[in-house]
Amino acid sequence: MSGADRYPLLFSPLDLGFTTLKNRVLMGSMHTGLEDVPHGFERQAVFFAERARGGVGMIITGGIPPNEEAGGGSKLSTPEEAEQHRLVTTAVHAADPDVKIVMQILHTGPLAGTPRCVAPSAIRSRIGRYTPNELDEVGIEKQLADFANCAALAKSAGYDGVEIIGSAGYLLSTFLVERTNQRTDQWGGPFENRMRFPVEVVRRVREAVGPDFIVVFRIAAMDMLEGGMAWDEVVTLGKAVEAAGVTIVSTHFCWHEAPVPTIATMVPRAAFTQVTGRLRAALGVPLITSNRINMPAVAEAVLERGDADLVSMARPMLADPDLVKKALEGREDEINTCIACNQACLDHTFTGKLTSCLVNPRACNETELVYAPVGNAKHIAVVGAGPAGLSFAVTAAQRGHKVTLIESGDAIGGQFNLARRIPGKEEFEETLRYYRRMIEVLGIEVRLNTRADAAGLKAEGFDEVVVATGIEPRRPAVPGIDHPKVIGYIDAILGRREIGQRVAIMGAGGIGFDVAELITHAGPSGAVDIDVFAREWGIDFKNHPRGGVTGVTPVVASSGREVTLMQRKADALGKTLGRTTGWTHRATLQRRGVRMMGGVEYVAIDDAGLHVRIGGEDRLIEADTIIVCAGQEPLRALYDDLVAQGVKASLAGGAFEAMELDAKRAIDQATRLAVAA
Repeated sequence: MSGADRYPLLFSPLDLGFTTLKNRVLMGSMHTGLEDVPHGFERQAVFFAERARGGVGMIITGGIPPNEEAGGGSKLSTPEEAEQHRLVTTAVHAADPDVKIVMQILHTGPLAGTPRCVAPSAIRSRIGRYTPNELDEVGIEKQLADFANCAALAKSAGYDGVEIIGSAGYLLSTFLVERTNQRTDQWGGPFENRMRFPVEVVRRVREAVGPDFIVVFRIAAMDMLEGGMAWDEVVTLGKAVEAAGVTIVSTHFCWHEAPVPTIATMVPRAAFTQVTGRLRAALGVPLITSNRINMPAVAEAVLERGDADLVSMARPMLADPDLVKKALEGREDEINTCIACNQACLDHTFTGKLTSCLVNPRACNETELVYAPVGNAKHIAVVGAGPAGLSFAVTAAQRGHKVTLIESGDAIGGQFNLARRIPGKEEFEETLRYYRRMIEVLGIEVRLNTRADAAGLKAEGFDEVVVATGIEPRRPAVPGIDHPKVIGYIDAILGRREIGQRVAIMGAGGIGFDVAELITHAGPSGAVDIDVFAREWGIDFKNHPRGGVTGVTPVVASSGREVTLMQRKADALGKTLGRTTGWTHRATLQRRGVRMMGGVEYVAIDDAGLHVRIGGEDRLIEADTIIVCAGQEPLRALYDDLVAQGVKASLAGGAFEAMELDAKRAIDQATRLAVAA
C-alpha cells in the first residue's frame, strides 16, 4: 500500500485561496544556531533544502528578530540583510518549487539577552537575564513598524510567508497575560486592551505584505502557566487575529518558564492536539497543531480526529529529513524517529551551542558531515552493537563499506536496551527499530552471541576493526560492597534481582535518576496515558482553567518505596541532566518523596544498610537494597590486543570515552569516525 493510500489526509493538499500546500506536514520553527554562525546562511540553505527534498509541504524557519532589542544575532531590518536570506529561499525553491518557506518573526521581549530588551511592563521573567524596559507609546509604535518592515523584507527576500509568534513568554504573549502586563492605558487592563498589541502586529504585517502572502499567527492555546489566558480569551484572540488577516493559526502550548513538560519524551504522543481541535471548531482559518507528533501514523490520526488542518513536526525533521518522503513511499520502518530526548537540540539551543540531533548528528552539520560514497571499499568489523557500534556500522555501510557487526549479546542495542525500560523513555525502542531495519536494507552482516578476540579478527583479515565494546559499571571500593543487598544498576533495570521497600541509590547521575524513576514508578510500563500525564502534571484539559493549570494540584502516583538518592559531589543533584528535561526528573522524584543528598562519603555497607558521612556527621541510611550507579569504566582490552597484534583499530562510543553514559556523544563520535573511514 502506498503512503498516499495509507495516509490520505496527510497527503491531501490544502487550498489557502491564493496558494496551495501540497500536503499537511510542515517543518515547524526551531532556532538551530545556524542563524548566528559564520557562513550561516549558506549552511541554512543546505539544511532547509535537504528538508524540502524530504517531502514537507511547508517549512518555518528559526526565529528572526525584527530589530536589535528583540534579541538574537541575525536580525532582518534592512534590504542588505534581506539579500542574505535569499540564499535560503532560493535553495528551498530550487530543491522543490512546491514547498513553501515561511520565516518566523521572533521578538523575544523580556527574554532577549540584551539590556535593551522591552516588554509591556518592567517585570523580569524568572528565566530572563534582564529586567525589561517598559514600552511607552513611541516604543510601541516602533515595535509595530519594525514587525511590518521585517515582514515586507521577508517577502522581498523570496519567502512565501511569515509566522508571528505570540506565545512562549515572548513579547506578544507578555501583553496578553495580566501577570506580565500591568499597564492601565489602552495596551493593558481588560483583555480587549491586552490583546490590542498582537492584533495590531498582525494588521500591520498584513498591510505590509498584501493579500497573497502567508501570515501565520502562533497562539498560546494553553499557556501551562498559573494565571495564563482563559479559554474564552484564547478564542477571542483567535477570532481577532483571523479578522486582522492571518492565513493560518498555529497552536502552541507553553511559556518557557512553565513548570509543565510539553515536548520531553515523557510527554505522550500528540498529547495537546485536543486543545487545537477545540479552537479549530471556533475559527474559520486552518489550524496547525504540534508537540510530540513524531511518526506519520500519529499525524494521520490527529487529522482524522479533526484536531487540526496541518501537523507541525520540528524535531522529527532533525532526526530524519526524509521522514515525509519515506512515509509517501511506504518506508515508514526506515524513518529515524525523534525520541524527544532534547539532548542535542533544545539543550544545545538553551546553552548557546549549535543544534543537532542525538540520533542524527548530521543535522545542522550537513556541510561538514558529508556521507560521500567511498572510492575504495573496505571490509570493516565493528565489535559491539550498542549505539556507537550501530551508528558507525550504518554510516559506513551507507558510504559503501562492507561491514560485519559482532555482538556478544543476543540482541543489538547495548545501553539503549536499558534506556527503553525506563518509564518515559519508551521511545528509545524506535531507534532500535530503525537500526534493525537499516541493517537489513544495507546488508550488514550481524553475528550475535559472538565474543570477538584479537586473534580471530586478525585471522579473518579485516581491513579495519572498530571497537565499540562500551563500558562496564564501576564498583566503588567501599567496605561491604559485596554484601548480598548490593546490586548493580543493570540488574535493577533488567529486573534480575528483587528490590526491597527501602532503597539507597549510590550515584545521582543520569543512571541514578533513571533507576529512581523506574523503582518509584507506579502502574504498568509502556507509553504514558494522556489522562495519567495530565494528573501528574496538574493539567485540566476538560475545563481549561487559566493557562490550563491554574488551581490544579498535581497527583503523582508512586510505588511507595522509600528511596534515597545520593552522590559524592556537594552540587545539587541532577546538575548534569539535560537543561530542558532535568528539572522534570527532579520534580517527579521529589513529588514521589525521594530523598536527595549531596556531599555524601560512603563509609561502609552492612546488614543495617549504608553507612555514610555528610558534613562530618556519621549517618545510617537504612536500606533493604543498595543500588550502585557509580559511573563506568571503558572496555578497551580488545583494542589493546588488536594494536599489539598490528591490526588497524579504532575506538568508538563508551570504549573511547566512558564519562557518564552519553549516547549523544557516542553516536556523534562514531558517526564522524565512519565519515572519515
